[in-house]
Amino acid sequence: MTTADYKEISSTLPKQPGIYKFIDPEGTIIYVGKAKNLKNRLASYFGSKKHQAAKTKTMVRNAHHFEYTIVETETDALLLENTLIKKFQPRYNVLLKDDKSYSYICIKKERFPRVFITRKVIRDGSIYYGPYMSRGQIKIILELIKNLFPLRTCNYHLSQDNIEKGKFKVCLEYHIKNCEGPCEGLESEESYNKKIQQIKNILRGNFAEVKRHLKEEMEQFAMDLKFEKAQQTKDKLSVFENYQSKSTVVSTTIRDLDVFAIASDEKTAYVNYLKVINGAVINTYTQELIKNLDNEEKEILEYVIPEIRERFNSIAKEIVCAAEVQLPEEDLLLTIPQRGDKKKLLELSEKNVKYYLLQKKKEEATRATKQTSTERILKTLQSDLNMSEVPLHIECFDNSNIQGSNPVASCVVFKNAKPAKKDYRHFKIKTVEGPDDFASMEEVVHRRYRRILSEGDSLPQLIIIDGGKGQLSSAVKSLDLLGIRDKVTIIGIAKKLEEIFFPDDPIPLYINKKSESLKLIQQARNEAHRFAINFHRDLRSKDFTGSEITNITGIGEKTAEKLLRKFKSVKQLKKATAKEIEAEVGKSATSKVLAYFMKQAAKEDEEN
Repeated sequence: MTTADYKEISSTLPKQPGIYKFIDPEGTIIYVGKAKNLKNRLASYFGSKKHQAAKTKTMVRNAHHFEYTIVETETDALLLENTLIKKFQPRYNVLLKDDKSYSYICIKKERFPRVFITRKVIRDGSIYYGPYMSRGQIKIILELIKNLFPLRTCNYHLSQDNIEKGKFKVCLEYHIKNCEGPCEGLESEESYNKKIQQIKNILRGNFAEVKRHLKEEMEQFAMDLKFEKAQQTKDKLSVFENYQSKSTVVSTTIRDLDVFAIASDEKTAYVNYLKVINGAVINTYTQELIKNLDNEEKEILEYVIPEIRERFNSIAKEIVCAAEVQLPEEDLLLTIPQRGDKKKLLELSEKNVKYYLLQKKKEEATRATKQTSTERILKTLQSDLNMSEVPLHIECFDNSNIQGSNPVASCVVFKNAKPAKKDYRHFKIKTVEGPDDFASMEEVVHRRYRRILSEGDSLPQLIIIDGGKGQLSSAVKSLDLLGIRDKVTIIGIAKKLEEIFFPDDPIPLYINKKSESLKLIQQARNEAHRFAINFHRDLRSKDFTGSEITNITGIGEKTAEKLLRKFKSVKQLKKATAKEIEAEVGKSATSKVLAYFMKQAAKEDEEN
């Protein structure tokens, strides 16, 4: 929308309070704002643009036209603005950033209400307290409630009719005194609801009322000569006072209020909230918001304060913050303290939000450093190997066939210079007879990329073969057969001198031993070797258990396991006496084992 477009209609604009919407050519609302005077506020977008932020200029340029709605008061404008932002989530409005699902404590709307943790708020009349940022904090509160006021945890429908008909029986929770048995009518609804009321007081921060209740209960038990129960209540009171002492007490003169502080940078704003009940900070929360224009902190506070109060079910009638903000609730008292306890509270909130902003900046800097480091290493590797692409996806192969047994191979995968372990693969050699590293490498490379091609997955930019010219040539044969040699870069790395070989080039490449790119190649090679060795070891172990001893006629797997558990190896088993073996598996099995070893020894003598 241009200044000329605006001038055509400017004379018709009202000077009354209201909201305005900027709308793009597709009819999408891209920004919603409020104004004391619509004409003056809209004129600010199309007047002198010398000091206007770049994002604001972009928003106006992307708008096709604007619409406005007149309201009676500034408060009405604020309410309507919040409603429209919630509904349409315009791209240029400040947006709440919520990437977590926080926990609440729910008091379920039912007869004999249950109290439990939930992440889902269901509007069924149940009461929810929170959200709580710390799972540890919520568990401490529930443990306190459990110690003070035993409640049911079952989900039975405890109607009067069901209880009278004896449909339910008390469970273990009753017997270990975590519940007083309302399911069998052992606890009255009146008694149960008194406990629920005190739980509500705890969750609201009304600690004085809970202490009064426990003291009255203790005194009543003492008057009734129920000294054991009086002592139990006294213990509960001590537990509660210990919990209360850990709350941040601000002042005995301060009652209920909400404290807000803000800190921001170019892209993001953070608003810290302290919930104060009866002079104690009972909850704290920091809301992150994405700034899509050059929003003033005052505007952000006006938007987010009602959101946070609604989320935390706050009914406090006083707001403490450092700016003169306009809020939709007319009966709210706004305080901008200059000294005293409220000023200290505001400073505490400001300290929290500044620390939060600092932490976020450190996290971003760390992520950026890691990203820069990864990019540098991969670009260095690209340059060292003269590759046309950055090797974001690397695969490395290795063989393992110690003493010619159980020939296997491994393929490890690195993405963005980090191991992608879920993509690792190991192979049993199927088509090669005996220990032939070259033929084994040819087989596994062919199997690996034949499958990738058949499944339509992406090929790596770099393939590393653990070995010299021979293994590399074998791998290249498979790539030629599959028709993908020109689509990937493939190298071999020889262990002794860390020589890098390329196909059809007899002269190796030597990369500086301190180079980050060589270290990445070595890391992939070592990881492939480790993965192959572990797989080979597992197979040898299975083969050892499954064939060496179970080859003996009449010896099954369980007997073989017993012998291995006792003697650890066949070598040690051969040295064992008949008496030692018999103690483990009995006479019959012992005679079969000894006969087998005698036969094997005789066979070896003949061969020698």
